Amino acid sequence: MSEDFGPTFITVTDEDGQEIVLEFIDALEHNGQLYQAFFPAETEDDEDNPDNGLVILKVIHEDGEDLLSTLDSDEELDAVYDLFMENLFDDEE
Repeated sequence: MSEDFGPTFITVTDEDGQEIVLEFIDALEHNGQLYQAFFPAETEDDEDNPDNGLVILKVIHEDGEDLLSTLDSDEELDAVYDLFMENLFDDEE
């Protein structure tokens, strides 16, 4: 995704019905599944708040639409998180 036009933001609704604005960071494919990484656009000043970290969602194709979904397991999350971290740190070098 080109950054020529600035950052890309999306709004998602969590399980409690609260809207969250996320800034798109990166996308990757792993085991045939597309994943996207985001950072919350509006965060609390508390650096220890777990809601301030990287948000990883997977893209699911349903009825001709692309939908974002949470990951199914901690193992899936750990594997994809590690891949995103490798990509992010490779970009910095």
